Amino acid sequence: MKVLVVGSGGREHAICWKLAQSPKVSELYCAPGNGGIAQEAQCVDVKATDIDGMVAWAKAHSIDFVVVAPDDPLAMGMVDAMEQSGIPTFGPRKNAAIIEASKAFSKDLMKKYHIPTAQSETFTELQSALSYIEAQGAPIVVKADGLALGKGVVVAATVEEAKQAATEMMADKKFGQSGVTIVIEEFMTGPEITVLAFVDGEHISLMPASQDHKRAYNGNKGPNTGGMGAVSPPPQYTLEIAKQCMEEIFLPTVAALRSEGRPFQGVLYFGLMLTPQGPRVVEYNARFGDPECQVVLSLLDSDLMDIFLACRESTLDKLDIRWKDQAACVVVLASGGYPMDYQKGYPIFGLGDASYSSMVFHAGTRLDEAGRYLTNGGRVLGVTSVAPTLEEAIDLSYCSTEYIHFKDMHLRTDIGHAFS
Repeated sequence: MKVLVVGSGGREHAICWKLAQSPKVSELYCAPGNGGIAQEAQCVDVKATDIDGMVAWAKAHSIDFVVVAPDDPLAMGMVDAMEQSGIPTFGPRKNAAIIEASKAFSKDLMKKYHIPTAQSETFTELQSALSYIEAQGAPIVVKADGLALGKGVVVAATVEEAKQAATEMMADKKFGQSGVTIVIEEFMTGPEITVLAFVDGEHISLMPASQDHKRAYNGNKGPNTGGMGAVSPPPQYTLEIAKQCMEEIFLPTVAALRSEGRPFQGVLYFGLMLTPQGPRVVEYNARFGDPECQVVLSLLDSDLMDIFLACRESTLDKLDIRWKDQAACVVVLASGGYPMDYQKGYPIFGLGDASYSSMVFHAGTRLDEAGRYLTNGGRVLGVTSVAPTLEEAIDLSYCSTEYIHFKDMHLRTDIGHAFS
């Protein structure tokens, strides 16, 4: 099969790396890809959000199957457009991807179907939002309704901070149209856990749980990022909690979407908080998380192409998906200043040495004319290791990071330990 993966980050590198191992995949392409993805697939110069251009390229090159990985093209309806052109595609249609594209929609869905989550209210008018914040007090959470690259959530410690966040989103248009509507919700406490699931519209197959580290600095301090590292499996996610989540959250969510006429086919991301009152949904995503994807796919012991086909053909219940009985850790190497202002174009050194013991997934890199890898984004690399125990996987990733350097490189040194 000729397969096209849409996207350009570390998540897409991990997907391409895994698909390249499938005997079913004869030719692999990635649009637009990055410097590291070029090791696994032929990169195509089409923007991930260029739906017409992507469909036209796929048709012109007789692509047999497309994998849409990032949030924006999913929310824009790329899967619908590909399918309408007769090209089988992995990922949710636009009417199901709304579970990530609109936090207001997802909160309403959870309220309607009694799926445990934080109490919240949705606002389209700033003064009402400010009055609500004043009445509720702090700490409190302010969320932009739409997609904001994982940065549209402010956990406000004070009322003034919450009001400032609401004003920046609604009046100052910090996130453009994504912040015209906001969701304000109660502050929850407890460890955050990610559970990704393959879904075929009706059936669900869970991946190993993982734990992202979203804050920029050690000790879970600093601004939110797209993710500074992840581990799998997190020790806090016990079998008892997993059973409760399946009964109260996972199965009800898939059934709710189906009941609403929005059957979900693809990867459904459950962002959970293990509160003293039990597990609660923090957020849904309509695709693999990044960097959670890197650790989870490193533990996959089955053919990823088989799983993608089963999700689209609604035969997931007939597939035996195997996972390694091991642990994984990814440490993100970021550009100095990320997630705020940062510079690009710095040479990256030591990739070969690091790759002896770890998989180095490229998130923001490009190749120059001389064949050198240069930094080309906020998150640059994800150094990923698999080992018999979580401690060994963490140690292995950090040992491998010591080989790599580029100007102003930034990393957290407490991945896997920040929540213990």
